[in-house]
Amino acid sequence: MKRIVYFLFCLCLSVAATAQGPRSWSGSEILQGIRKLNVLGSVLYLAAHPDDENTRLITYLANEKYYRTGYLSLTRGDGGQNLIGEEQGIELGLIRTQELLAARRMDGGEQFFTRAFDFGFSKNPEETFTIWNRQLVLSDVVWVIRKFQPDVIITRFPTTGEGGHGHHTASAILANEAFKIAADPRQYPGQLKYVKPWQARRILWNTFNFGGTNTTAPSQFKIDAGGYNASLGKSYGEIAALSRSQHKSQGFGSAGTRGESWEYFKTTGGSDPVTDLMDGVDLSWNRVGPEGKKIAEAIRQIEDQFSVLNPAASVKPLVALYQLIRQLPEGYWKQKKMEEVRELIRQCCGLFLRATSSTQMLFPDDTVQLNANAINRSGEKLVLKSIRVGEQDMAVNQPLEKNRNRVLAVALPIAKAAPLTQPYWLQEKMAAANYTVSDQQKIGIPDALPAFSADFTVEVDGASFTFTEPVLYHLTDPVKGELYEPVIVTPRITVQLSPKILLFQKGTAAGKKLKLDFSVYKQVPGQLGFGLEGLPGATVSVADTGNGVFIPVSSRQLTKPVTAVHGYVFGKTAAADRYGQALKSIHYDHIPYISYFFTDSVKLLNIDLKTVGKKIGYIPGAGDKVPEVLAAMGYQVVTLDRNRLLTSDLSEFDAIVSGVRAYNIHEWLNEAYDRLMAYVRKGGNLIVQYNTNNNIGPVKAKIGPYDFSISRNRITDEQAEVRFIDPAMPVLHYPNEITGEDFKGWIQERSTYHAANWDAQLKPVLVMHDPGEPDDPGALVTGRYGKGCFTYCGVAFFRQLPAAVPGAIRLFANIIALNSQTQQK
Repeated sequence: MKRIVYFLFCLCLSVAATAQGPRSWSGSEILQGIRKLNVLGSVLYLAAHPDDENTRLITYLANEKYYRTGYLSLTRGDGGQNLIGEEQGIELGLIRTQELLAARRMDGGEQFFTRAFDFGFSKNPEETFTIWNRQLVLSDVVWVIRKFQPDVIITRFPTTGEGGHGHHTASAILANEAFKIAADPRQYPGQLKYVKPWQARRILWNTFNFGGTNTTAPSQFKIDAGGYNASLGKSYGEIAALSRSQHKSQGFGSAGTRGESWEYFKTTGGSDPVTDLMDGVDLSWNRVGPEGKKIAEAIRQIEDQFSVLNPAASVKPLVALYQLIRQLPEGYWKQKKMEEVRELIRQCCGLFLRATSSTQMLFPDDTVQLNANAINRSGEKLVLKSIRVGEQDMAVNQPLEKNRNRVLAVALPIAKAAPLTQPYWLQEKMAAANYTVSDQQKIGIPDALPAFSADFTVEVDGASFTFTEPVLYHLTDPVKGELYEPVIVTPRITVQLSPKILLFQKGTAAGKKLKLDFSVYKQVPGQLGFGLEGLPGATVSVADTGNGVFIPVSSRQLTKPVTAVHGYVFGKTAAADRYGQALKSIHYDHIPYISYFFTDSVKLLNIDLKTVGKKIGYIPGAGDKVPEVLAAMGYQVVTLDRNRLLTSDLSEFDAIVSGVRAYNIHEWLNEAYDRLMAYVRKGGNLIVQYNTNNNIGPVKAKIGPYDFSISRNRITDEQAEVRFIDPAMPVLHYPNEITGEDFKGWIQERSTYHAANWDAQLKPVLVMHDPGEPDDPGALVTGRYGKGCFTYCGVAFFRQLPAAVPGAIRLFANIIALNSQTQQK
C-alpha cells in the first residue's frame, strides 16, 4: 500500500512538470541529476500562501546542496487579489496553484498543499483558527511530513506574529506542532496505513528583513545562498527571480540577483545547527544500510565518466545502478532514488515519449483516437514492449531505431461512468473554510491526476522500465507555436445562466427574463428539454436564440430576499441523461490551461432598492465583477478606457466608478486627473474603489481632489459591528435608508486598504473595528468638491456586490446618488 501512495505521489509530480509537454534535459542538467543521486537528504519549507516561499533558499537547497526540497503551502491563495484578471476565490486558487507549480519547475522544488482555504486577510492566528478546521489542517501538515520525511523543516514565519498575517503565524504554529507529533503513532493513526511516523532532526525559522521588519541577528546561524551554478549557467538569485516571477497574478515580477546572499535561521525545535543545516544528518547511502557503500561508489564512477556530449554512454551503468538499488529492502530512499535513476536513463537515451489527442474534450460513453509517439534519439538499443492507456493494453515488441519516429494509433474507449475531469479538491462539497478531500492518498498532492495516462514499457539494456506520460491535447498555434494542454472528460452538454443577478424592487409586480445558455459538444439523441431548480412555477419559453432559451421570472415567485436557482438540460428520451454542469476555462500564457466544472447559479434578489441616476462610467481596474451588478441594478454601464476617458464628454455620466486597483495599474490616469477633477467640480460624482500603496502595488496616479493616504488597515471580520459617525449624512438616507440590517450577510471581509490622514474636506461615514482593536473610520470617506462629490471606498464592494449582498448593493446605490443633480432632486 505504501508503494501505491508513493506511485500516485510521483505520478502527480510528473504530471505537473509535463503539463506543457514532454521535456528533454541538457547534458549539464543530466549531470546535475547524477550528482543528486549521492545525496540522501530532504528539506521541507512551510508557509501559508503561494508567494510566501523563499525561492532563493529553495533554489540553493535543490540545486547546490542537491537535497530533495519541498514547499508546503497551507492554502492555494484563494483569498488573495488578482492583478491579471477578474478571477477570485476558487478560480484564483486554481491560477495560483499553477503559478506555484510553474515556480517549482524553475527552482527545482516540489509542491504540496493542505486542505485549508484562503479566506482572506486575517490579523491573528486566533481568528484564523476559528475559521479553519485547525485539527484537519494540522493532520494534513503531519501527513505531508510523514510522506515527505524531511530531515529539516523550515518555516518562513515565526509563531510570535512578526509575519503580519494571521495565516502566516498559524502556519508556523502548525509546523512546530506537527514537528513534535508526526513521530507519535498515537496521532492520526489512520494515516499509518500508508505512511510511517517521522521525526525531523530540527525545525528552523528562516528569519527575514523585509517589509520594514528585520528579524535577523548576527548571532543566528546563517548560510550564503547566493552562489553560481556553472552547470545551469545562472546564479541562484537569478533562478529564484525566474521562480518568483511566476506569481504574476500577485504582481511579483522580480529582478535576478548575483553575488553573496545570506539567509538566517533560528531554531524553534530540535538541535541547533552549528556548521550546516544538516548537522547530525547522514546524507550518504549509509543511511540505507551496508549495501549503500557499493551504490555510492557506483554513482561516483558514473559521475566521473559522464560526458555531457554523450550522455548515452552512461545508460548501461545507470541500468546496473538501478538493479543494484532495486535489491535494497523496501524504504523511502529506495523508491525515490529508483525514480530518479529511471528518469536519468530515459534522459540519457534521449527517449521522447508522448500520448496525444487531436481533440481536447473527451466524452463518457465514447471512443477517442490517440497517437502514441516514441523516439529513440540515441544509439542505445531500445525495444518498445507495450503501451497501456486506461484499460487498453497494446503489445508492441518493436525495436526503436535511432531517430526514427514511431507513431502508433490507440483507440481509447471511455466508460459511460467515467468521472468528469475535475481538480480533486473540488470534487466534493466544501466545508466552511476547508476543501473536502475524502481520499487520504490525495491530500497534499499539488495538482489533479490527468484524465488518462499512457504507460510506455521500454526495454533498455535487457531491463524493462515503465514511463508514464499524461495524455495531452496537442495543437499548433500560428503565433505561439507548438502547445500542449490537458485533455478533459466533459459532459456532452454544459449549461450556464445569465445574468448572474436578477434584481427586483420589493413590492412591485415586475417580470424579467433569465437566459439559459447551453453548449452542445456532442449531440444527444432526440429533442432537448430544459428545467430550473430552486424557483417554484418556473416555465420555459423557447426563443430563437441558437443554443439558449429564455425563462420568465416574476417577483411574485420570490418569497425570500435572495433566491439561488440552477438550470439544467435533459434529453427527451427514456434513457436520456440530465446535464446541469457549467464549464469554466481559464487561459493565461504563463500557466497551463485550467478548467473545472461547477453548478452555475443565478441569484434572484427581491429587495427594497431605489436608484437615482441612469448612466455610469466604469474605469476597469485589476479585475472585478462590479459592472455586471451595476447593470443588474438598472444602470447603463459604459467602460471608460484611456481614449474614451480623455476625449469624451464626461458630463453624460451620473457617476464615474474606478475598478479595484485601477490607480495601481493605469499610469494614464495621471493624464485624466484634470478632466476627472473638472467633472467632479461641475457636479459629477467620482467613486474610487480600493487601491494599495506599497512596493508591490504603488499608486501610479493622483487620486481625488484632496490629500489622503492609503493604509494597510482593514476589517477582516465580515460580521464586525458597523456604526455611523454622523447619522445625518445624506449617503445613509438617500435614496435608501441604511440601517444596521444592511450590514448582515457580508462575506470574507468588511473592508481593505483604508484611507488615512485625510484632508478635513473629506468626511468618514462608517466606523468599525476587528476584535481587540480600536475603532477605524477609514473604510469610507466622502467629500464635496465644487458642485460634485468624491468618495474613496475601502469597503469591499468588489466582494459583496457580486455575492449579491443586499445591504452592500443598497449602500452603493446611495454612493452613486451623491452628486449635485441628485441633491437638487
